Amino acid sequence: MSATDFWNDIDHANEVNKNCATLKKIVDNVENAAKEIQETKMLIELMEENEFEQITNEILALEKKISELEIDTLLNGKFDNCNCYLEIHPGAGGTESCDWASMLLRMYERFCEKEGYNYEVIDEQNGEEAGIKSVILLIKGEFAYGYLKGEKGTHRLVRISPFDANARRHTSFASVTVTPEINQEVDIEIKETDLKIDVYHSSGAGGQSVNTSNSAVRITHLPTKIVVTCQNERSQMKNKEIAMKILKSKLYQLEEEKKEKELNDIKGQASSNEFGSQIRNYVLEPYKLIKDLRSGYENSNVDKILDGDIREMIKSVLKAKVSG
Repeated sequence: MSATDFWNDIDHANEVNKNCATLKKIVDNVENAAKEIQETKMLIELMEENEFEQITNEILALEKKISELEIDTLLNGKFDNCNCYLEIHPGAGGTESCDWASMLLRMYERFCEKEGYNYEVIDEQNGEEAGIKSVILLIKGEFAYGYLKGEKGTHRLVRISPFDANARRHTSFASVTVTPEINQEVDIEIKETDLKIDVYHSSGAGGQSVNTSNSAVRITHLPTKIVVTCQNERSQMKNKEIAMKILKSKLYQLEEEKKEKELNDIKGQASSNEFGSQIRNYVLEPYKLIKDLRSGYENSNVDKILDGDIREMIKSVLKAKVSG
């Protein structure tokens, strides 16, 4: 950073600054925790009998702080400090699954608000009667991908259907995909002949002209069958630019996962991609319970979880991945 030509490449400089700030924060937190541990040890040696409760509370607070530091050490993957694209797609089941997808969207939006992440809707397709057919969020913030990468997989809901006149119990599914926003300096070759590009009228919110011009863009990468869409901007050119950025990130991640799988095959280990293909159960009837099948995390306060309070569940998944 002290080099004379450091700011010649603004994007690279900003990336270095971001990484430096993140590392400095982690180091400061570790040093502060170490200092508090020493101070607490001294207090224990000098404490009087009537100070036991106070010391106990301080130890519990310190334990919580160290637990948070442990999570920081787990976020050391190649892309963990990247922003991310989070996609939700309903499974089979029509209106039921579309409504479930919208519930998951609300959960992640609330999570972002609680944790201080910025997010924007890149693309959203509404369901015919209720809910959504698909949605892509761009989530920006420190370790956005690191925290949310464990949400990748199939999410299962069991409840009494609000769309069933006979009030029967239904099971709905939705898939969540999380992709890191890859730095555009990364070299990924995409041939024009490998792309199928469609334009269509946008269907979501976006101003007066949103439904009057073919501004929305859908790009299909023929070799991999990856499909990306964007209708957030009024300009077709801008939507195409964003869609290509998402496609580039997906293709790069796909290549990295292939390399990781090949390496793990040699080592005889399960890949992290396989780890993320789990099912998480959200049961609202006949009892209330959310259970993550990877970490074993359980919580009967379903309303709290669906309102975005998923940090502890996310932490349990990160820890389970390491211990597993």
